[in-house]
Amino acid sequence: MKATHPATQHGSRGRRWLPWSVAAVFLVIAGLITALGTASSPKQSPQAAPAATSPGIAANQGVGAVDGSTSAAAQPTSSSASPHASTPAQTPGSTTKSTSKPSATPSSTGSQSTKATSPAGLIQPGQTYQGVATEYSAADGDGACLFGPSSDMMIAAMNERDYQNSEACGAHVLVRAANGATVTVLITNECPYPCAPGQLDLSQQAFAKIADPKAGRVDISWQLVSPATTGTISIRYKSGSSRYWCGIQVIGERNPVTRLEVSTGSGWQQLPRSSYNYFLSANGTGCGNAIRITDIYGQQLAVGAMPVEPDAVQPAKVQFAQH
Repeated sequence: MKATHPATQHGSRGRRWLPWSVAAVFLVIAGLITALGTASSPKQSPQAAPAATSPGIAANQGVGAVDGSTSAAAQPTSSSASPHASTPAQTPGSTTKSTSKPSATPSSTGSQSTKATSPAGLIQPGQTYQGVATEYSAADGDGACLFGPSSDMMIAAMNERDYQNSEACGAHVLVRAANGATVTVLITNECPYPCAPGQLDLSQQAFAKIADPKAGRVDISWQLVSPATTGTISIRYKSGSSRYWCGIQVIGERNPVTRLEVSTGSGWQQLPRSSYNYFLSANGTGCGNAIRITDIYGQQLAVGAMPVEPDAVQPAKVQFAQH
């Protein structure tokens, strides 16, 4: 049997152990590194996502809080409402326009004042209105318009809505009954409730032209007309008028007056219209000065200065053209 040297045997066994021990150490270290990496990784990942998105959200919210607006990031559903908000037909302005009555087109646009003028009343040229006619005892024909007694009693009172703060005063209206009979009346009065919109309260004399007075009430249609006339307009200052306060009235106009202005020396000043059909100068501006009058068709008449004589009818020798 071959003898084995002790040193050789010991050395041989040492060479076999050294590689295994070194490998074990490396495995332990690698395991620790892997364990540390694995343990730290879950803690970092949930923090990374908020760090990337939260600054953007915070900025959008800050803008909204300052100027009242809402950002796209803060309101992702706002785009679904935007088609309704941007549609022109849904805006309040367009709705109002679509339901308003058509305005009369002025026949003259020669001056800036005429261009700016629009009919203020509800009664418009070229429109036919439906309603009923009733009758009343009109005495001498004077009424809320304060024109004074009527010469022919072909007059009527306008319902409160269409009277509209005396805008209807001086309007000539063609009334047509269902039987075809017609009569033209001058609006000189107001018919308060229960007169309904579209209703005309005719003098007994005018009502008799279109129906049996015993009927008392008939269906009608009516429209504004511009009658033939040989007369001219007149100006009247209200009782109590002076250089410090005055009321000015137009009488005998062919077409309804929508605007009255007085000369101030530096231009024209419009006067407000009262419910009793006088244009008022509360501080006396323009009282006794030249006057400019505009009718429902946009025509303008200039009247020279007249003395402030209360209750005096002063002819102006001018008249609106027929339409």
